[in-house]
Amino acid sequence: MRKERERRDTMGAESVFPKLRKVDIFPAEVSGQKVICLRDPLNLSENVLFIPYPSFFIIHLFDGQHSVVDIQVEYMRRFGEILYQERILELINQLEEHFFMDSERSREREGKIIETFKKSPTRSMALAGEAYDGDRGKLRQTIEAYFGEPEGPGLPTRHNEPEGLVGAIAPHIDYRRGGCCYAWAHKTIQESSPVDLFIILGTAHSPTQKPFALTRKDFQTPWGPVETDRAFLAEIQARCSIDFFEDEFVHKAEHSIELQLIFLRALWRQKNPFQIVPVLCGSFHEAILQNISPLELPVVDQFIEALKTAIARSERRVCLLASADLAHVGLRFGDAKAPNRFTLQSLDEDDRRLLEYAQRVDAEGFYDSLRREKDRRRVCGLPPIYTFLQVADAREGKLLKYGQSLDSATQSVVTFASLAFYA
Repeated sequence: MRKERERRDTMGAESVFPKLRKVDIFPAEVSGQKVICLRDPLNLSENVLFIPYPSFFIIHLFDGQHSVVDIQVEYMRRFGEILYQERILELINQLEEHFFMDSERSREREGKIIETFKKSPTRSMALAGEAYDGDRGKLRQTIEAYFGEPEGPGLPTRHNEPEGLVGAIAPHIDYRRGGCCYAWAHKTIQESSPVDLFIILGTAHSPTQKPFALTRKDFQTPWGPVETDRAFLAEIQARCSIDFFEDEFVHKAEHSIELQLIFLRALWRQKNPFQIVPVLCGSFHEAILQNISPLELPVVDQFIEALKTAIARSERRVCLLASADLAHVGLRFGDAKAPNRFTLQSLDEDDRRLLEYAQRVDAEGFYDSLRREKDRRRVCGLPPIYTFLQVADAREGKLLKYGQSLDSATQSVVTFASLAFYA
């Protein structure tokens, strides 16, 4: 690190073109001060950095296209003040120290982390102690409490639901904001006929090269590992022409599958444990830009058909579970204005119209509704929900619970829902 700093300090300003890695950037308020948060989705750094707005103007020019001199010029144009090289280099070094810069040091660290992940037979918990309690007893009590909340569904009772549950859609927002909405979907799952294989369609929040990312790793939970059905995965892969394990590393820090597993495992009372098929669904933004169906994207149709065939051929009792949130609106997500009462009401109406397509098991209708509006609401659950609706052999869906979480600190809102689907 010292050598890297010395190298930068001795280089001419014209030859330094700083570049920030792909990180999550969103506004927040800390101790009454408005700041910009930088968070690494790959967790090369476990720290979240809080950047004052004037400094963020500098950092947003760390795109590999602007030299230090270019940044000085842009700053003068914007603020009418001289920005000294030392200030820019200080920011570069601060970000480099936490592995936020696209540098040889960060790439080396990423390579080591990827290699360690590849060698591990299990996918470790990424959110224990952060999004949920690592103590299994306390965690089970917390999960069960969501069912008893005023907006919760009540604790599951055995086999009260009609036979024929095909699967469910549940949120992946943090439990604090969406716990009772999770509970509606998981109550239905627990009350259905026993399941021994869950195909969990998660949302990939990090970029992927392929539209789907698979892993053969078992998933660790506070109650021990949940086994992945590697034979099922082998059958899917055998029917596909490309390697869907290429993006396996995105599973390491992705929360959407982990948060469903915690609910499933906390409630599991049966003697025989279940297995899973963990699938992360990448972005369908390319299809929206091209104004085409996701099935017209390379290999999407191939993967969906392979998954449907594997389910049809399986002798397991299978349940599909899509881990998906809906709209993301407000300053944190790039909108110019914070949501207000009118915004929230409009979101409610738009979301419910969208979910009517899901309840009719109309995958193309669901997608077309978002395509027509160019996904202006940023429905991150589009890929897993679309895939779910294409794969599920369901007659109808039922909306169980809809929710909105307004965050005053980031002046943003996330919406989500739980649905159940029956044959």
